[in-house]
Amino acid sequence: MLGDNIFYGPLDFFRHALAHHEGACIFSYPVRNPEQYGVVEVAPDGRPVSLEEKPAHPRSHLAIPGVYLYDARVVGICRKLSPSPRGELEITDVNKAYLEAGTLTVRPFSRGMAWFDTGTFDGLLDAANYVATIQHRQGLKIACLEEIAEYMGYR
Repeated sequence: MLGDNIFYGPLDFFRHALAHHEGACIFSYPVRNPEQYGVVEVAPDGRPVSLEEKPAHPRSHLAIPGVYLYDARVVGICRKLSPSPRGELEITDVNKAYLEAGTLTVRPFSRGMAWFDTGTFDGLLDAANYVATIQHRQGLKIACLEEIAEYMGYR
């Protein structure tokens, strides 16, 4: 999981993906501005067709949120990575290796799932406003560890 991402909603998407023991699993989330994200193009049967990192002319509107599941082959794949023209090691290159091997799965986030990429000031502000709105209106705390521990029966 990338550290500048916030997810809020049912975590069933993640629990189901954990059932995969081979290959990689990424997720998709429809956005209005896909050129700001890694983008996945998906065939009608749900198979991934292409991956692009911050494309000028995206092939789809499906962003790849910053949470990924990989098998043990990821270590060897990462060792072979080279910096991109931006001077960074790209997670998209890891995902492309799995796509080329035919072992990449894409799961869409369910409706009602909120994802915030807080890597920009605007993204961080959007996330803060969302959390404040939910907490004020519902009187509930988001990610309250004490409440989660109580719900799960930890004492």
